[in-house]
Amino acid sequence: MENLQGVVVSGLELWQWRRQALAAARAADVPPEEVDWLLLAVADLDRLALRLESFRDRKNMTLRLSLPELDQLWQRRISDRLPVQYIAGVTPWRNFSLVVSPAVLIPRPETELLIDLAVEAVRRRGAQEQRSTGVSPVGASEQVMQNSPMTDADWADLGTGSGAIAIGLAAAFPDATIHAVDRSTEALAIARQNAQQQGLAEKIKFYNGFWFEPLEAIKGRLSGMVSNPPYIPSSIVPTLQPEVAFHEPHLALDGGEDGLDCIRHLIETAPNYLRPGGIWLIEMMAGQADAVAELLRQNGSYYDIKIYPDLAGIERFALAYRC
Repeated sequence: MENLQGVVVSGLELWQWRRQALAAARAADVPPEEVDWLLLAVADLDRLALRLESFRDRKNMTLRLSLPELDQLWQRRISDRLPVQYIAGVTPWRNFSLVVSPAVLIPRPETELLIDLAVEAVRRRGAQEQRSTGVSPVGASEQVMQNSPMTDADWADLGTGSGAIAIGLAAAFPDATIHAVDRSTEALAIARQNAQQQGLAEKIKFYNGFWFEPLEAIKGRLSGMVSNPPYIPSSIVPTLQPEVAFHEPHLALDGGEDGLDCIRHLIETAPNYLRPGGIWLIEMMAGQADAVAELLRQNGSYYDIKIYPDLAGIERFALAYRC
């Protein structure tokens, strides 16, 4: 959504709109909490004011758009199943507020764990290096991070979309250069905007292209590769909930007949770009863990292959190191 000129309404008018929107949400089986999520994005409100409905008595409130415009968008949420994140134009992710549009996949909370896994993988790799050189690891966790060559080198976010992973990596590894790649020029425009708004644009380089192809100049130098690739089998994409199937970009969803086309490509090509000991880390679909782990083993270029669950206990992430 554009950053529209502020529109002034009364608290009572907004309260009445909220009550109607909540009723419409319940009738359409849309989570009612999305009404307040949207209001937090478009109005000068906080969660407490919404919960207590204390804003009802305010004479003047500023919205980013008029009530008729807000209602028109909410009706699209109800009738067209347009995701509320696209209506608001922003979504929270880790400690960031990211711009989103139908040109990019909406960053999911579970994907936040990719950043934590990358940080932990660097710590673990650094600790292994210290042990191999006889350095005591006692009380050295921060020193491991500071001294690790992986924190100040080159990382890749492949299929960057909104730029969420690249931004998360740039914040986690402030001395690193993040190389963010996407086939969609529209997605890259949003990723650049998000990097700029988060003050991280100077740490991230953006490339338009297919996976590793734009990174030929840094072949063999990457300390880590992180990706949330398309991994949903083609036949399943049309059966997803309407918010996803009808509105999110299929380019970011469709992983081919078995959902593993892109993951296979990343497994096959990453060894050419990762340095020895470099980190290979992806998100995948529930039920794909065994197949992905086997593909990594069969390739022969990886070691210490591990599968990690998301917060719901679903095997969601695969991590390995380049031999």
